[in-house]
Amino acid sequence: MYERLVTVHGPEGLEVELKLEADADGLDALAAALEARGVRFATRALHARYFDTPEGELRRAGLSLRIRRSGDVRVQTLKAEGAALGALLARPEWERAVEDDTPVLDDAPEAMRGALPNGAVHALAPAFSVEVERRVGAVLDEAGGIEVVIDRGVVRGDRREAPVAEIELELTDGTPAALFALARMLADAAPVRLGMLTKAERGYRLLDRAADKPVKGAQAAIAPDAGTGEAFAAIAGACLRQFRLNEDLLLRAQDPDALHQARVALRRLRSALSIFRRVVADNRFEHLRGELRWLAATLGEARDLDVLLARTGRRDALGEARAAAYARVAEALGSVRARTLMLDLAEWLAVGAWRTAPADAAAVARPARDFAEETLDRLRRRLKKRGKDLRHVDDETRHEVRIDAKKLRYAAEFFAGLFPGDKRKRRARRFIGAMQDLQAHLGDLNDIATAPVVLARLGVAVEPAPAHDRERLIDAAAEAYDALMGRKRFWR
Repeated sequence: MYERLVTVHGPEGLEVELKLEADADGLDALAAALEARGVRFATRALHARYFDTPEGELRRAGLSLRIRRSGDVRVQTLKAEGAALGALLARPEWERAVEDDTPVLDDAPEAMRGALPNGAVHALAPAFSVEVERRVGAVLDEAGGIEVVIDRGVVRGDRREAPVAEIELELTDGTPAALFALARMLADAAPVRLGMLTKAERGYRLLDRAADKPVKGAQAAIAPDAGTGEAFAAIAGACLRQFRLNEDLLLRAQDPDALHQARVALRRLRSALSIFRRVVADNRFEHLRGELRWLAATLGEARDLDVLLARTGRRDALGEARAAAYARVAEALGSVRARTLMLDLAEWLAVGAWRTAPADAAAVARPARDFAEETLDRLRRRLKKRGKDLRHVDDETRHEVRIDAKKLRYAAEFFAGLFPGDKRKRRARRFIGAMQDLQAHLGDLNDIATAPVVLARLGVAVEPAPAHDRERLIDAAAEAYDALMGRKRFWR
């Protein structure tokens, strides 16, 4: 029979864990640091097989089903998506003992039965497998109780494989702050990064051949009745996830698309901080904003050169500058400063003062939909005022309009899920599409305006863009602005 697993001190009785990633040497250093604190590890080999239908019904429903074998003991586990707490994973799970590697579904939880249409239960089949050597220990002190799991192994599927090297910190007693206190101790022992992928996600990405593809921003899952603080945590957590997944690819290969998406993730996160400033600004807010600005600027230098290379084709003159810029990106991402920033952000999103001791508790608890309506109206009014004469303003004003347009677009993408219904969804798609058109034209104009400055700094002589190209883009931007202002607001 299934047993619902709960963590008494986790929010709403959920499994609460923080994942960290390290290389093989780093995992050994982390284990040694824990053993020096008196932690004793038990080691065992685990083999897990994950199941789904050919159409992926469980995955679409946000569920994962596995049978894990350790020696002769087999345990079947169903996990569901849970609450968004920044980088923390907080999710319900159910377990039961099974005799063999065939899923037993006669008493499956409602969450699973509802995900599988009639007959789909019989279509369940192995999708991928995970094999790891697992070390398990426990940290018990005045801050709380934490189970420490160090996994090293491989995920296999569709005749492909990917390594697993991670440490999971699961809360068994106390508050989530204890997880971050331990994570900081571990970060002093070896270079660690926030882990964003469950093993099920690793397996599905392997099947999708997505592990080496840049990750675009995904709409955060915000409950219809969520408060403003919950909405912010979900949105910022999604931005953090997008950055980390692209950062991993960027560290493995100097992929310009991964760099672009990592920069977009930071831009979206900084926009979220600006949009929610009145609600979440606390004693850590300005520090985090400043650190994000530093990291975004470092990535921005390399991105600007990628854009110039694509525009001018001058690889002979710009190639050396681009290589140096990417070297600075790698140095920044590999620094203690960048790794600490990610951990700081994760902790702040989960247990920052804006959540635990807010200056305005009513603002944090205010319905997110009300906040979204007010915010979208305000940002649209600002853009309408500044953008009404795009054909006759200077480059600096057009740059300000571009920033306003970007902020409105991100807000629309952040909040679109709060306004359900087919009509509203269609309006949202059209509104965001019009925003993308305007942003693209303004972005091209900004590239034309800033390119001479960058090229002059590098000592590269390139002919300026023809005047007729610039005028064409200005006309296109003005027309896109008019089209956007003519779109119905999906939030009203």
